[in-house]
Amino acid sequence: MSRHCLSADEPESVHIEVHLPGRLDPARLRSAFRRALLAHPRALMREVPGRRYRRSLEWELTDRPDGDPVHRAGRGPDALAGARARALSACPPLTLSPPMRLEVVEMDGGSAVPEPSASGVTSGTGTVLVLTVHHTALDAPSGLRVLATTAEQYGGAAGLPVAERIRPGHSGTAPSGTGRAVRARPVRVAPDSRPGPVRARAVGNGMLQADLPVPRGAARDGAIRPWTVNDQLLVAASLMVGRWNVSRGRPAGPVRITMPVDDRPRGSEMPMGNGTRLVEVAMTAEDPRDTDALLGERPEPAAVARLLRTTARRTRALKTAHGAPLGAGASLLTAPLLPVGIRGALTRGARRAAASWTSTALVTNIGRVPYELDFGDAGRATAVWFSAPARMPRGLSVAAASTGGRLHVTLRWSRALLDDAAGAELAGLFEESLSATSLDPAGGDAPGREARTPEAGATAEDIRAAAAPDHAGSPGVPRPRAAPPPDPRPRGARSTDDSGKRPS
Repeated sequence: MSRHCLSADEPESVHIEVHLPGRLDPARLRSAFRRALLAHPRALMREVPGRRYRRSLEWELTDRPDGDPVHRAGRGPDALAGARARALSACPPLTLSPPMRLEVVEMDGGSAVPEPSASGVTSGTGTVLVLTVHHTALDAPSGLRVLATTAEQYGGAAGLPVAERIRPGHSGTAPSGTGRAVRARPVRVAPDSRPGPVRARAVGNGMLQADLPVPRGAARDGAIRPWTVNDQLLVAASLMVGRWNVSRGRPAGPVRITMPVDDRPRGSEMPMGNGTRLVEVAMTAEDPRDTDALLGERPEPAAVARLLRTTARRTRALKTAHGAPLGAGASLLTAPLLPVGIRGALTRGARRAAASWTSTALVTNIGRVPYELDFGDAGRATAVWFSAPARMPRGLSVAAASTGGRLHVTLRWSRALLDDAAGAELAGLFEESLSATSLDPAGGDAPGREARTPEAGATAEDIRAAAAPDHAGSPGVPRPRAAPPPDPRPRGARSTDDSGKRPS
């Protein structure tokens, strides 16, 4: 499906960043990465050229990389921004094995974007590994597994045993309570204020990264809440979209979020590939009266808690369901009943026809990174960011991973939908919405959040937009642009740092 819909305007790339406090030896890293690829031979794949009238796309495994996938991106203020820009615009080719590229960026203390250290103090030194993966062949968990094996090979020590996911038993069909009965057409993210023809000519993706505290998992009375961080991310994304649209004069409507579910083992035996199944979560309140309470100037904590409980019930039910990764329609389009060229045309036509029914956004949560990512004398990873493609008509993805008790969130958007300033504003709105999910139902605010330094996207404009203070004067929060009243954003909502162990 992905192979048929590839476009040069919006590359199908997954980007993963691993931040290390020390320096890496280039030759040693290159050797470790090669050994890691050999330890996961399914990562060494490439597409076999063929004619359009063949019945199936063919892939082959190679016994070694076709070239050197490790590159030095240099050092200096623009090296990391350049590596990120390439991750969003230059996808590794499917015709070469492996379909991934690893760039090494050395931070020299003069970087425009300080890196967070283990103590929470920003530093401009260390090394950043930027892995770019072609999403048609591999996904973020596969890329992260390859990096974990690379760390083991580089450091010379086997990693600790990886805890497996705890999943309820699978059922044959989606259980009741998943929200799939809601058949209303989902809302789209409102575009920015640029003229339509200008947006149509825009290509590529924008990206903004944020280092946030993990939302707390207990109420003020110490009771454990029935929802997970993943449920809070889903609710925050739905609040972000709803309040963004209302501020742009759009009516409120049903938000549906695509959520990848990964049932693979995470140890060294993990199957490489694009191995997640996609489910859609209906982010609609059971009580229609909650819509105004959620999208008002300050989301009502009791209404947010009710939506969190509903979302938790739906996600638990969806995780127990078992079916085709992309649904019955995808199974039909991928069946080798017609030549590849004809099925490709049918797939692209079906995608255009179903554009208005596509989910509102994609939210991917890896949870706590299950690997040590210990590179020996270069140190352990202090932060891990990743991002998923944000192709139109959806045009927006949110990705999250937790390292060292911090939540590393990446917003990625299609520039045919939002410009960089609008993307930075949307990122600030997501942070406020995530803070709203940490409020007590009684209405008490969580304690003030820590100052943070959001990671820039591909351009210096992203850095300037993200570094501007918000209306409360907090550093590192994107400054809101003027919007028609009433402003749906919460005033003064704050989150706390809770690094306690809980499901992700």
